[in-house]
Amino acid sequence: MRRGILGGTFDPVHNGHLRLAAAAMVALDLAGVWFLPAGQPWMRRGALLTSREERKKMTERAIADKPGFHLLTNELDRPGDTYTVDTLEELACDGWDADETYFILGADALARAHRWKNPRRILVLARLAVAPREGSEPDVSALEAAVPGATKRIEAVRMEPVAVSASALRARAAAGGSLRGSVPDAVADYVEETELYRRGIWVETKGVTE
Repeated sequence: MRRGILGGTFDPVHNGHLRLAAAAMVALDLAGVWFLPAGQPWMRRGALLTSREERKKMTERAIADKPGFHLLTNELDRPGDTYTVDTLEELACDGWDADETYFILGADALARAHRWKNPRRILVLARLAVAPREGSEPDVSALEAAVPGATKRIEAVRMEPVAVSASALRARAAAGGSLRGSVPDAVADYVEETELYRRGIWVETKGVTE
């Protein structure tokens, strides 16, 4: 059974994430896509994040009415920094087949993949499904240099580009703007009801104040 995993901080989960998951399901004939919110991503150590529970709730709401979309909480459940390779090891122990497991990511993340913890082992435990940037192919040179033969474990996922970023959405919400149209309605409702990004901590975007 082919299964996809889409990881991210999901802070907030947005329509770009959902479209990538849907495109991967079609392109790779996946039985489903499992959304994997990061607990504490080590590459963003020290960055401002909403709580694990809040990001879990947003992800649950985003995929609740989407057939074939599921939630994985492995990284939310582990304390400390979270690493992809540890999650894939856990899933392998649960019977996930390495040749039928696809870790879905964008071209930007692929360009940093050589910096992941044990990228060689990651490519043993799963294939990578990558969405190219508009007008260009993914840059696999750094990963191929670190793990010769990596390209044999990478497949492209074609999709229409989505001009949305989580940091821009946080800035918009912090300034009192609506996220509707950029995130699922259930996520927009949650952000508005909880005033999630208007609590005085979202100051990383220039021009946004407490």
